[in-house]
Amino acid sequence: MNEISLEIDPHPLLNVASFVTTFPKSLATIASPPAALEALRLDGPAPLSRDESVRGAVRDLLRFAGYKPTGRGKPASEYLVRAATDGALSAINAAVDVCNAVSLHSGLPISVVDLDRARPPFRIGVAPTGTSYVFNASAQEIDLSGLLCLYDADGPCANAVRDAQRTKTRDETKATLSVVWGCIGFEARLAEAVQWYRSLLESTGATTRDVTVMASESPR
Repeated sequence: MNEISLEIDPHPLLNVASFVTTFPKSLATIASPPAALEALRLDGPAPLSRDESVRGAVRDLLRFAGYKPTGRGKPASEYLVRAATDGALSAINAAVDVCNAVSLHSGLPISVVDLDRARPPFRIGVAPTGTSYVFNASAQEIDLSGLLCLYDADGPCANAVRDAQRTKTRDETKATLSVVWGCIGFEARLAEAVQWYRSLLESTGATTRDVTVMASESPR
């Protein structure tokens, strides 16, 4: 697989981490790590625990350009807490289960896209007013106005709230791009979350490698 790079528009609150995961075979044939499945519970074993200051920092990050991270538009990490509380956080596939476990306990939203469904170049920037995309199989849309998003060659495809349906993982997925939406001032938490995240993925036989992150000269 060719080297993946990620260009990031200037942002005073964002501290992102990104890496590529290559699975030895398709996700349909890979079992989720037992440690990840156990960590899908609120009381599951994890090296990180939820922190109210992280929750506030993530909300500040998303609202910086005008987005309102409340209600159905709250960060994905908060949705996971609600789902786990209601007993509705069930297994999906190895890539998503690991992502959800790490996001639940770290409090940091995480995006995962299928690299066979997304096209480089990749960039992170704020979506302009009027931007939207479909986020589920029922063709529901999310208004992305003012929200930090991951872009591929075809437009926005993921963010800290809901990822786009067109680039989500599927049974055939063999390689993914992960973006951990961290915040300035929480560098240690981001590093610990990424270390745990990658170790869980690698326990399935997958390999992970860093993405080349570059700062763009000015917002687009």
